[in-house]
Amino acid sequence: MRCLRIVLKQTSANYRKPECFENKMTYPLPPVSTVIGALHNACGYREYHPMDISIQGNFEGMHREPYTDHCFLNSTMDDRGILVKLNNSSLLTAGFVKVAVSKKQGSSFTKKKDIDIVNPELFEEYLGLKKVSAEIKTFKDTRFKKLKETIDKRKKKLAEKKKGLNKNSKQYKAVERREKYYKDCEKDFKKRLKAYEDENYNIPVSQYASLTTSIKYYEILDNINLVIHIKSDEDTLNDIYENINNLTAIGRSEDFVDVVSCDFTELTQDLKKPAIRKLRCKQAAYVNVEDVSEDEFNTHINTRGTSEGGAKGTVYYMPKNYVIEGDKRAFTKKKVMYLSDFRVNSLVDNIWADCENENGKSYIVNFI
Repeated sequence: MRCLRIVLKQTSANYRKPECFENKMTYPLPPVSTVIGALHNACGYREYHPMDISIQGNFEGMHREPYTDHCFLNSTMDDRGILVKLNNSSLLTAGFVKVAVSKKQGSSFTKKKDIDIVNPELFEEYLGLKKVSAEIKTFKDTRFKKLKETIDKRKKKLAEKKKGLNKNSKQYKAVERREKYYKDCEKDFKKRLKAYEDENYNIPVSQYASLTTSIKYYEILDNINLVIHIKSDEDTLNDIYENINNLTAIGRSEDFVDVVSCDFTELTQDLKKPAIRKLRCKQAAYVNVEDVSEDEFNTHINTRGTSEGGAKGTVYYMPKNYVIEGDKRAFTKKKVMYLSDFRVNSLVDNIWADCENENGKSYIVNFI
């Protein structure tokens, strides 16, 4: 079977586990979806081109790298964080302008206590909005409250008056009309007050937010070697081969790759038992759990180089490709096992050997 083999090196990388938020942990090898995404980006694809991937490799070490995490609070706080104005209040990632910074616990933006003002014009705009908010609250607590109390008293009197009237009488219907008048007045007043509050405070102040920062960490793999085999249709393989120099990073945008080689190769399953026994992956790889469960892989290799049978590793539910459902990505996930230093018992089904290598190496290939 003809496929494409890419040998890569990376000085460092983080293949982030999506479930990790506090500290960004990494997979030991890039996820299948990450590799597929990088290849699609290199080729300029905007639609998914079906492909199966085999990933193996190693790294020399791992360290933790600090970064500053920015977190927007659910509400604007007066006594903490950084006061900012958003470029787009519905998109937090669209950027922001720093307005003022609290210097210590107990500070206050509205009282101008223990803060550094970065943008005086926007800060005065923010204080103006807080003043409007206070005026609206005073209005609600005084004039609106009295008006509502008056309406409630009149509605209560009318309700009492209805109790002694015949429902079919003209007097009863007149009382109902009067009740409806007061209800409509109250509803209309609330509507106009809400519109005024939205226009003059709620909408403008929604452009402001409280931002906090904290130090968090990336797990960073060092000195990574990767061997990637790709199975797809001929046109897709040719596209990847011709655009391999556009493959700049795998992982984060700063996790640059050095393409050592990119070659077409023929995979085979036509090897005799003695040749199969010599196949050994001294690196690590992702393999299908189904193949492991059928005892095709073994990791118990003793000092003489012989295998005792059985395979043990770490199981991951690895994302591969996705479809858009609504406005979200729905990933297809594959159950894979992370193995290191392993052999195979036979070359069947999805297990292949890549023996066409200029440096004399042979690879065990298991597509996901």
